[in-house]
Amino acid sequence: MQVILLERVEKLGNLGEEVSVKTGYARNFLLPQGKALRATPDNVAYFEKERAAIEAKNADKRKAAEKDAKNVDGLTVDLVRQASEGGQLYGSVAARDIADIVTEASKVTIARSTVDLNTNLKMLGLFKVTIALHPEVKVEVTVNIARSSAEADIQRKTGKALINVEEEAEAEERKQKAEAKLAAAQAEQVDATDADDADDAETQETTDEAAA
Repeated sequence: MQVILLERVEKLGNLGEEVSVKTGYARNFLLPQGKALRATPDNVAYFEKERAAIEAKNADKRKAAEKDAKNVDGLTVDLVRQASEGGQLYGSVAARDIADIVTEASKVTIARSTVDLNTNLKMLGLFKVTIALHPEVKVEVTVNIARSSAEADIQRKTGKALINVEEEAEAEERKQKAEAKLAAAQAEQVDATDADDADDAETQETTDEAAA
């Protein structure tokens, strides 16, 4: 299907361009969302007549999105979820969950469709997520998924999933124990060497006395 874009559409084209798309994509997304018009002779004539007004309206929307971006870009939002000891969530975090929590935190209405999430989040941790406030205005938020508010605070401070922090702490503890064990073994070896040297010295002294 040939359509005329009424705004910039990612990987498709800019406002005013006539492009060919799959019929399902046009009927299910572009047309009902007001992002395009079917490129019929009447619609082409309408667009050319109203182009200036359409471009002005788009500019106003972009300006509003840029203003909203100041309250959203760089935001970190916490989501408390149940999870296994290994960090696997009992369930998942979807685009709708992210849209809702960002809307609540920023007071800017975020539509689920604007959240760029290829697959649901299924692990504890911090995740960078892109949100399109406007086709030409994108922001990035951090989604902090933890088992409790306390754990979320720890993850915020460390910048890592708590499970990773715990693993690193355990690894550091094992390293310190190994180093302590090695140091003790080396100390024992030094003591044994000193003892052997002392015995050799005593034997030599006895031999010298006998020779005298």
